Amino acid sequence: MSSKDYFEEVAPEWDNMRQTFFSEGVREKAFTLAKIQPETLVADIGAGTGFITEGLLAHGAKVIAIDQSAAMLDELSKKLNHHPNVDCLLGDSDHLPVSDNIVDYVFANMYLHHVESPLKAIQEMARILKPGGKLIITDLDEHSFGFLKEEHQDRWMGFERDKIRQWFDLSGLKDIQIDCISENCCAASCTGDTKASISIFAASGVKR
Repeated sequence: MSSKDYFEEVAPEWDNMRQTFFSEGVREKAFTLAKIQPETLVADIGAGTGFITEGLLAHGAKVIAIDQSAAMLDELSKKLNHHPNVDCLLGDSDHLPVSDNIVDYVFANMYLHHVESPLKAIQEMARILKPGGKLIITDLDEHSFGFLKEEHQDRWMGFERDKIRQWFDLSGLKDIQIDCISENCCAASCTGDTKASISIFAASGVKR
C-alpha cells in the first residue's frame, strides 16, 4: 500500500487516530515559533483533516491546505464547514500547486517522513515562500521502530537534526532553529507487542 492509499483509507478515522499519536502541544509549539500575524497567507502542507489549518484560522490566517489525499481534504472541508478562508488543493511533495514567492508561512506537521525525497519536499516548500517568509516543520527524530513503515506507510524512520539543518540551508533558508518540543509521538503496533514513543522536533527557517 502506498502512503496515498493509506491516508485515503484512514481519512474518516484520522482525527481520532491523531489524538492517540500526539497532542495539541505540537501545534502550539509550531505556532509559537512562527509568530503568526493575522491576515497572512499560510500553506499547510500535508494538511490531512486540518489539525494545523484549524489552528491557523483561529489566528486569523488565510490558508492553502494541500494534501495528496482527496479523502483527507474532504474530511477537512466538512469539519471546517467549507470555511471561506481555506482553499483545499491536491498536490504532491515534489509539485505543490502554488506559485513562487506568494505565501508568508509554510507549515508541515508529521509530513516529511511520508515523502519520497525530503530535500526536494523542503525545496518545494521554500519555493512558494516569500523572501522573509518562514517555514516550520514538526516531525519525528530518528528512531528504530520498523513497524511504523509496515503499518502506517512511513517512508523514513525519523530524521537526524543535523540533516534537517543541512536540507534547510540547501533550500535557501537562514536563521535555522531546530529544537525538541518536549512532546513524543506514541503508537502501538497492530500486534500489541511493540510500542513506540518518539521525540518530536520543531525546525524553522526564514527564506533568504
